[in-house]
Amino acid sequence: MQPTLPHAPRHDTRSTAALLDELRAIVGRRHVLAGDRATLRHRTGYRFGGGPVLAVVRPGTLVEQWRVLQACVAAGVIVIPQAANTGLTGGSTPHGAYDRPVVVINTLRIKGLHLVRDGTQVVALPGTTLYALEARLKPLGREPHSVIGSSCIGASVMGGVCNNSGGALVRRGPAYTELALYARVDAQGVLSLVNHLGIALGDDPVAMLDRLERGAFDAADVAALPDRVASDPHYGAHVRAIDAETPARFNADPARLFEASGSAGKLMVFAVRLDTFPKEAATRVFYIGTNDPTELAELRRTILGSFTQLPIAAEYMHRDAFDIAARYGKDTYLAIRRLGTDRLPLLYAAKAKVDSLAARLPFLGEHLADRLLQWGADRLPDPLPARLRDYRDRFAHYLMLRVSEEGADEARAALAARFPSAHGDWFECTSEEGDAAFLHRFAAAGAAVRYRQIHRDTVGDIVALDIALPRNATDWFERLPDPLSAPILHALYYGHFLCHVFHQDYIVRKGTDPVALEHAMWALLDARGAEYPAEHNVGHLYPAKPALRAHYAALDPCNIFNPGIGETSRDAAPPRPGLTPPA
Repeated sequence: MQPTLPHAPRHDTRSTAALLDELRAIVGRRHVLAGDRATLRHRTGYRFGGGPVLAVVRPGTLVEQWRVLQACVAAGVIVIPQAANTGLTGGSTPHGAYDRPVVVINTLRIKGLHLVRDGTQVVALPGTTLYALEARLKPLGREPHSVIGSSCIGASVMGGVCNNSGGALVRRGPAYTELALYARVDAQGVLSLVNHLGIALGDDPVAMLDRLERGAFDAADVAALPDRVASDPHYGAHVRAIDAETPARFNADPARLFEASGSAGKLMVFAVRLDTFPKEAATRVFYIGTNDPTELAELRRTILGSFTQLPIAAEYMHRDAFDIAARYGKDTYLAIRRLGTDRLPLLYAAKAKVDSLAARLPFLGEHLADRLLQWGADRLPDPLPARLRDYRDRFAHYLMLRVSEEGADEARAALAARFPSAHGDWFECTSEEGDAAFLHRFAAAGAAVRYRQIHRDTVGDIVALDIALPRNATDWFERLPDPLSAPILHALYYGHFLCHVFHQDYIVRKGTDPVALEHAMWALLDARGAEYPAEHNVGHLYPAKPALRAHYAALDPCNIFNPGIGETSRDAAPPRPGLTPPA
């Protein structure tokens, strides 16, 4: 039996001013943002999307989050849950016109996590970032499902689960759990708090949330729940099926849609329970360069088909992405290398303040922080190791292979049997070279955005695709026909090679219709048997496929949360009294 609230009318007669007053009473005036300038950061997507909002509310506790949600549901407004807002498809911001006012509930202030079952699992609250979780697990010799750099820098743990984030780690697959605490509005219009966390917290919503946040439970309250999992236990075998005609992982895979997992803002999630993993004591990194993508395709089949141990990570980068990242991702690379990941949240907060100041002083121009950072980066020496630079000059395609110490001999033997060849070669990285190679690859994810901000005079926008190719595909490298490539200034290819998941960022000329270009590319991807998006929320860029649409409708039958996601309906669906809510 879940604690519930009586149904409140979908369209209350209270004014929006009254709702704002109620929200201020719950969280404090400074944490209810209203007006275009104050809400800009939260109503604009990191790479895409944006629209008007009535308010952005920033609760500081789980109880405040619940009471804010109660007020919004009672007032009949749209609710868009938001954490770090680092998504690439606009899935945690408004987009376009709606039939009701929109309130964004940003949960980043609600930080905290609890280790359970001797640290083999963790309960993460909405504002917990990958930084915080990785730091907390490090003394235990463990790590989270995703590690820094495998997603957008600064991303939240919960956002990864809700948005099917994939990550770079070959053995683990997408972020996934069947253990969560969340609120939903059922088909009868009733708001309820659903505890599928597997932790006994009681029945009263306020008391439950307060206990959870304080960690006021003991080991006896934490159930094992053998019928539910806190990660995908089968992905390692799944990715090895190299003759399968379907991709290893993609956003709309019905096998990985479960309540909070893949919910994309169609629930209000308060906590997720996830597995943690032993950290490899020692690893080796091998760097492969080639001018023939077929060589990498053959190597991939050998690794997945015959290696005793799966590699830890296998990251691909094309020369054009290497070059853009080397210049426009240099400050990110240097910040992590010299300051560490724990300082980055402060740096991003400072960047946001600079941009906020610039917005109030138009003579400073747009994207002031990016322009200042790029000016400084351009005056710093190249930090990349000499051997990486040498391979950039010799080859067009690069594969970074990280393996455990136990798997190093197997990898060396496989590489030595194939290279050097007429088209490629390899080397074993020093510790510094290996770290530099992977960090440079991850700096590529934000480099296209920086390029756009700096070159607004020539760049129209970015078309960003993340695609999953079938596991049996061998012709994996894209070759665009001339009509599609003509408006593209730079095509940046990088991705998670063994999973066959690729990020394809196209920086297009000013005057180009990015939506039309993207839709034309979809036809090519369909012909290749690709699924897209592979590991990001469909957001407002992609139509949700039938299984995903059904998932959204089951979670949010009244269409209160994040309507319009995946090109679904934006309109309110009236409650249907008499229907039995799903279990």
